[in-house]
Amino acid sequence: MFGRKKKTKPDFLETVSSRSSVLSIADNHGGLDFLVSFFSLVRPSRGRRDAGANLAGVTAVLQEKPFVLSNLQHAILSQLVRADLSSALMESGIPLARGFWQELFGRLRHKLLPPLQPENDFLFVLNRVFFRNNDYIWVEDIPRSDWIGFFETLGLSLHIDDRRILRQLVLSLNTLSFQVAQLGLEKEVLHYLPEQYQEENPFVAQNYLVHELEEKLSEEGDRREALVELAEKINAVTGMCHECIDYVRENHSQQGASLHQTYMLLLLANRLERISILVDLLDRDHRFDTGRFVDLFRMLLRNENRKNSILEFMSQSLGYLAYQIAEHKGAKGNKYITSSWAEYRAMLTSAMGGGAWICLVVLIKNLLIKLPMAIFWHGFAYSVNYSLGFILIEETHTTLATKQPAFTASAVASSLDTRKSSHQPNLYNLAITVAKVSRSQIASFAGNLIIVFPGVWLIAWGYEKIFGHKIVSGAAALKMLSDQHPWQSLSLLYACNTGVFLFLSGIIAGYVQNKIRYGHIGRRLQTHPILRLSIPQERLRRISMYVESHAGTLIGNICLGFFLGMAGFIGEIFGIRFDIRHITISAGNTSLAVYGLGFRNVNPWYLATVFGGVLGIGFLNFLVSFSLAFIVAVRSRGVRLREYPEFLGILWRYFRSNPLDFVRPRRRLVEE
Repeated sequence: MFGRKKKTKPDFLETVSSRSSVLSIADNHGGLDFLVSFFSLVRPSRGRRDAGANLAGVTAVLQEKPFVLSNLQHAILSQLVRADLSSALMESGIPLARGFWQELFGRLRHKLLPPLQPENDFLFVLNRVFFRNNDYIWVEDIPRSDWIGFFETLGLSLHIDDRRILRQLVLSLNTLSFQVAQLGLEKEVLHYLPEQYQEENPFVAQNYLVHELEEKLSEEGDRREALVELAEKINAVTGMCHECIDYVRENHSQQGASLHQTYMLLLLANRLERISILVDLLDRDHRFDTGRFVDLFRMLLRNENRKNSILEFMSQSLGYLAYQIAEHKGAKGNKYITSSWAEYRAMLTSAMGGGAWICLVVLIKNLLIKLPMAIFWHGFAYSVNYSLGFILIEETHTTLATKQPAFTASAVASSLDTRKSSHQPNLYNLAITVAKVSRSQIASFAGNLIIVFPGVWLIAWGYEKIFGHKIVSGAAALKMLSDQHPWQSLSLLYACNTGVFLFLSGIIAGYVQNKIRYGHIGRRLQTHPILRLSIPQERLRRISMYVESHAGTLIGNICLGFFLGMAGFIGEIFGIRFDIRHITISAGNTSLAVYGLGFRNVNPWYLATVFGGVLGIGFLNFLVSFSLAFIVAVRSRGVRLREYPEFLGILWRYFRSNPLDFVRPRRRLVEE
């Protein structure tokens, strides 16, 4: 009945049953030891998730043996008699620092050396009983109904007429209410509220209602109806506060977001949620509903187990900022997804234009190699060359295949976005979207390579005709060719590095674009006192509009250029094997090396292997970049992929029945 640890569990329960007297409520230490041992019976044994069966077992024992139940009740009361509940009500799970970085560094400090907790703090008891950092997992794995049954068997409840608990409740509610009012008046929140709440601020209004509630509680006589009415008003106003928070978040796409603002909204949401829990004591029966008490118990335990988690804090704080970055990329990603033959041909043509620019980039890069410079300046020159090439591709509205994944991943993830729609996503339509992304990516790769291979060859031929010697030949050409070989070099690993850099450049582009919107940079440029006088108004307007719409992409391209250009320099100065491989640049280098060596001097099978390596480089460029961008986009939208396990089956069935949809559009006039 109690799982694998058959000897340990009956021994403790039999020891309790054999006692001659019930545990004293005054025995604080004995009560704490009792609770530690009791909940150890419920904790699952190693390698097995049997916590639910364990809880059912001990609940049955409590029902069968009133003496054991009395001991457990006294053990809990021994902790509650002198426990300070305020920290559990006001602080647990709520960031305490006013700034993101203060909270982050505070958690890092507490990871190394946990803060001291007074023994009369209720959180001290909770941390002693549930002392493992992963206890919250098995507690949450146990069905909510089982916990409700356990606590109802226990027979303990928090009643509002308990003066000591009432005093702590009012103190906690007051403190949280003042904090909410203060945060609601911060300019990062106040200036972004809906117009109707600019003057009648609900964050301030709830504070007046809480103060009125405090006065009612201090009055004598029957005040239940008045308390219930005030509780309903507070709940209504906190609902307005949540609407304001949602409004600010939903308008981030137009207004932008900042790290400080997202942190302020996180603090507000956490404190408002805690106020709602406290006000729950003021409903018509004046006590916690057992189900809500279970929710509070689980929440407090998760908060305490995860209170120093850096990843969870980063996820909470950066989630909405990442969402805006992903939204920026997702909006742009739609232009890279083709549905019709016309769009498919346009993508192919655009990619061919991008391939033409890459031919020029490859030529300049190989000419820069010949210049005698220090390795840093070589890396810097390569970076400038790459950056200018990527900017020219962007400004001429042509396409570079490897720039797509970071944007199309966000567009795919948006179809699963529960923030935009309350309906379940259509997974079949998502499979169609994946097919569209696949064929669009294939079209852009094909368009780039169709131009790069022969284009660089023609450039190399023209260079030899004009200057009388080849750009690269002999041992240098052989090394350039072997550098693209899939297993005689680390080209595939370096391709993964490139995928990471492609992802990072997309993140940077989205972040900068978001900051420009949040900071109203376009309007500020138009009203700049010096620029207004020195630049004609119409030209200044065009410049500001360009900055507003293109600065993020511009910075992203420059960053990508320097990531790729300086990678070899980093490997050199640290003495490590670190470099990049980009499919179009690798294709250009392959073409250049083959021309330098001559077709007759290259083994056909070796050349085919190198060509396969170039395709492998492109695949890994795409896979790594797309995967990282998709993970960020999905997590920032609060999407849980494990909730859609059937999607892979749907995608496979769609691929099996329509494999060519992943390569080219269907030949029909009606779009999918």
